[in-house]
Amino acid sequence: MATIILGISAFYHDSAAAIIKDGEIVAAAQEERFSRIKHDAEFPAQAILFCLKESNCTISDVDSIIFYDKPLLKFERLLETYFAHAPRGIRSFIRAMPIWLKEKLYLKSVLRRELRLLANLDKKAKLPKLLFSEHHLSHAGSAFFPSPYDDAAVLCLDGVGEWATSSAWQGRNDRLTPLWEIQFPHSLGLLYSAFTYYAGFKVNSGEYKLMGLAPFGEPKYVDEIFKHLIDVKDDGSFVLDMSYFDFAVGSTMTNSKFHQLFGGEPRTGESEISQKEMDLARSIQVVTEEIVLKIVHHLATLTTSKSLCLAGGVALNCVANGRILREGPFDHIWIQPAAGDAGGALGAALVAWHHYYEQKKITSTSSSKAQNDIMQGAYLGPSFSNDEICQILQEKELPYNKLSDQDLNNHTAQLLDEGNVIGWFQGKMEFGPRALGNRSILGDARNQKMQSVMNLKIKYRESFRPFAPIVLAEDVGDYFQHQGDSPYMLIVADINDELKLPVAEGLEGIEKLNQARSTLPAITHVDYTARLQTVHQETNPKLHKLLNTFKERTNSSVLINTSFNVRGEPPVCTPEDAINCFLNTEMDYLVMENVLLCKTEQPESAIAQAKQNQFELD
Repeated sequence: MATIILGISAFYHDSAAAIIKDGEIVAAAQEERFSRIKHDAEFPAQAILFCLKESNCTISDVDSIIFYDKPLLKFERLLETYFAHAPRGIRSFIRAMPIWLKEKLYLKSVLRRELRLLANLDKKAKLPKLLFSEHHLSHAGSAFFPSPYDDAAVLCLDGVGEWATSSAWQGRNDRLTPLWEIQFPHSLGLLYSAFTYYAGFKVNSGEYKLMGLAPFGEPKYVDEIFKHLIDVKDDGSFVLDMSYFDFAVGSTMTNSKFHQLFGGEPRTGESEISQKEMDLARSIQVVTEEIVLKIVHHLATLTTSKSLCLAGGVALNCVANGRILREGPFDHIWIQPAAGDAGGALGAALVAWHHYYEQKKITSTSSSKAQNDIMQGAYLGPSFSNDEICQILQEKELPYNKLSDQDLNNHTAQLLDEGNVIGWFQGKMEFGPRALGNRSILGDARNQKMQSVMNLKIKYRESFRPFAPIVLAEDVGDYFQHQGDSPYMLIVADINDELKLPVAEGLEGIEKLNQARSTLPAITHVDYTARLQTVHQETNPKLHKLLNTFKERTNSSVLINTSFNVRGEPPVCTPEDAINCFLNTEMDYLVMENVLLCKTEQPESAIAQAKQNQFELD
């Protein structure tokens, strides 16, 4: 009998579920994709049901259920922090306690209640064994156990788990051994989030916006940050000066002392972004990179491992990852594609398999470099057949064409070459925050207008936000200063020198957007970099074939790939989600499996209804 383990992360942000059978990953998904609530923190009921269905089992068939952190340890940290700062923070304490006293302190009972409701079981029915993993152990498990390595250093950097904010581990075979940790309130992730908040973006979701804004600024505040906010030692360990921050016991990330240091109150959400925010973004990005590089170099002195695995929210900082790869002491790095809290569900399940059940680490048997981890390209979510898609379209009375694989590739490549924007809905949905070519919007990277068109007419988001390229894995060196694979869009690399174009000097801020910086202007950021995704025939044959067809037509094997959603919504999950997004935006075509929809052929009544539904949802 197979051993089935269900991992759950929930109740803070980015709830998710993952299921493994005998150590092999069967399915994983975030709750937000089903509920359509971005970063949904509720119990991941729909994600669990999907995982059970994909595993062809019920709750009763599961051997163990494991939660991704230990709430009692987290409660201990909250109490100690409040007592240490009393009476300051009393309002925050009063707000936080009811939910803890009502639910979070009794999480075992809450989980059992929710699982019984989910499975329609009565109170006497026996549930699987319930386990709990520490937060950073879950992160470390998500980083090391799916990786290609039997021996690796593991680094986890995030906001905070129970107590740990930064931790290092030694991964060998089927065990993770802790090396060191830095504890709350001293947190690199929370420092970055403080600047995210101060720049007017939402904490726990806007950090990537701050990273995208950084190249527009100058690092003029770096010295101020090191002088006042954080004391960093040669080994990368650090201490924050908490007199500048309010996140420990307050309701905001920063306080008046922080605001005075940087010359004013935080930017309000939808106000104009000034050069100051750009300079702050660049400064905290530089600080983060320098600290991470110090940590990585010190970690290399504590281990004989030649490989490094990364997880935690800071591991989604792909600019820092690129520097680790180029300047760090390790020969190889592997980053969990669901590096944030959602990935904790998967990490916890793998921790149970290896640490609780004491089973051996599974490694891929594939000879392909692209499949030498066990993440299956992170394609672990729901999929839909052509028949299911056609039935939905017929019920909605939407016109479509069904094409053969070859005709679909040829026609899609032609449409992209002609400057169209295409929704691309294929196979299993991705696990993690990045669209990796199955729930994506595609465009021609050579088209200088494509970035502004996609940002303003499709994504409805800030104009400065860069788009990422997808490129045939075998051609990556033709376009980018990068060696090897980047299948999860977690590495930033420079454009090759021969593709760069001269630009006018003296431009500042958003003015830089108006300059084409390379022969691939739509994916070249203002600092001549791009966030890479290499596409491999083994993990995504359909997208690989489309890129080859586009290359045959245009002599270019690079396309824009951005997540299939609009601002404020999670990426689409179902055909209905994709249709609604397609009808609600100025997207030109929608491809779902072998089915092609043209916007100009759609009934005006359907477009109007979709917009009305969206208005009511907003």
